[in-house]
Amino acid sequence: MKAFVYQGPGAKALEDRPVPVIQSPGDAVVRMIKTTICGTDLHILKGDVPTCAPGRILGHEGMGVVDKIGPGVTAFQPGDHVLISCISACGKCEYCRRGMYSHCTTGGWILGNEIDGTQAEYVRIPHADTSLYPIPAGADEEALVMLSDILPTGFECGVLNGKVAPGATVAIVGAGPIGLAALLTAQFYSPAAIIMVDFDANRLTVAERFGATSTVNAGQENPAEAVMTLTGGRGVDTAIEAVGVPASFITCENIIAPGGTIANVGVHGMKVDLHLERLWSQNIAITTRLVDTVTTPMLLKTVQAGKLDPTRLITHHFLLGDILDAYETFGHAANTGALKVIIEI
Repeated sequence: MKAFVYQGPGAKALEDRPVPVIQSPGDAVVRMIKTTICGTDLHILKGDVPTCAPGRILGHEGMGVVDKIGPGVTAFQPGDHVLISCISACGKCEYCRRGMYSHCTTGGWILGNEIDGTQAEYVRIPHADTSLYPIPAGADEEALVMLSDILPTGFECGVLNGKVAPGATVAIVGAGPIGLAALLTAQFYSPAAIIMVDFDANRLTVAERFGATSTVNAGQENPAEAVMTLTGGRGVDTAIEAVGVPASFITCENIIAPGGTIANVGVHGMKVDLHLERLWSQNIAITTRLVDTVTTPMLLKTVQAGKLDPTRLITHHFLLGDILDAYETFGHAANTGALKVIIEI
């Protein structure tokens, strides 16, 4: 089969690989139909994720059709159309029983990281009964690809951890796909203001279309000063960091109001300074989280009910054979206007 392979920092290729086989009773092998590229994949290619070794097939999102199942799989049969969760969960270990599927002792974020992922013609899914979701008949399968990762990530790690509330003031630093997913789902809670911060004018325009009340172009003005001006010098109740670089996190430190919450979503590859000399007395909370996908069933219902349209995040389509071009397009979003790209298998 064809598969997109990480070959070490800065190196990648489309290779021929063996079709995966059942290794454990709870496994399923899924024939991929659609997948996508995540900002985390770009972090891997930079060498920011040491758990992902060279030779790994990347990708942790997508949907497909069950091809084979192990003898322990009871919830799915060959031929079922399924959504693949970015998090594999046994459902039995201490962390799973606490709802922290991201820290499953035999799962978590392993797809496209510690085991081969979804940017291929086939993928093996461990713990299939609790790591796949049936796709309802007639559903927009392309839209549901956005539920593999970015929508639950933006919602759980940003909105829920950030305690977004009615009437609150929210700033989202980073208007990429994850930041925009946080923007879309923050509106479930009717905050009074949502301020988007980014360097990319195109993404800020998209953010306004998606519901941002104000935008700040960090390339044209000091983002912290601009946010403080917009909030009358008070700062924001929730600051969501959706980039994963030191400057964006420090911006969140500089704009958080007393009693507020900084919710980190970004994947950080280097240390960040925490300015406790200013923040120790401010009654703030700082949260970190790897998405647990506990909200995926709810988000599925929300999409099915027409309350949330994930297709708004999709800007480009490619075939698997053109995945190198897809990475170029996604990795140079400032020039291409890319948000999420769909890879057709």
